[in-house]
Amino acid sequence: MKLISRACLRERINKRRQRRLILHADNGSAMRSATLEVRLEEMGVLRSFSRPRVSNDNPYSEALFRTAKYRPEYPSRPFADKEEACQWAAAFVHWYCHEHRHSAIKFVTPHQRHSGQAVVICKRRTQLYEQARRRHPRRWSQSIRYWYQPRADSKSVYGSVSGWR
Repeated sequence: MKLISRACLRERINKRRQRRLILHADNGSAMRSATLEVRLEEMGVLRSFSRPRVSNDNPYSEALFRTAKYRPEYPSRPFADKEEACQWAAAFVHWYCHEHRHSAIKFVTPHQRHSGQAVVICKRRTQLYEQARRRHPRRWSQSIRYWYQPRADSKSVYGSVSGWR
């Protein structure tokens, strides 16, 4: 609570100003307590909660946080200032979007996926796998890996095979 109070004071956020702080939290009992609710209201802080009965509301952000925490570059000490934190975050986002290959999109980067390069990369992989299987058929007990990219309009990258191209 002290952290939120200090943030509100530092950023001059209060009930009478248009600029409000939004605190996003899960639906846990600590974040739903009446005491916290009253104090946040006094400070002019709006609350945002995960949607009820929606099981996939925050696993994406949780997965992102886990990826960040397990990076070798993850800081072992608090940032010295806001500038240092922003530099670290910018470097992480660049790595995440341009270098990190994501399993859910067939081990291509988000940049490759959004720029259209992923389809070509996956076609090349398929050709390479087919070539390897023809050269050494005894090494293959089943068919080759399914490298096609999920369609951009599919609701989930984990959707059915019929939703993939």
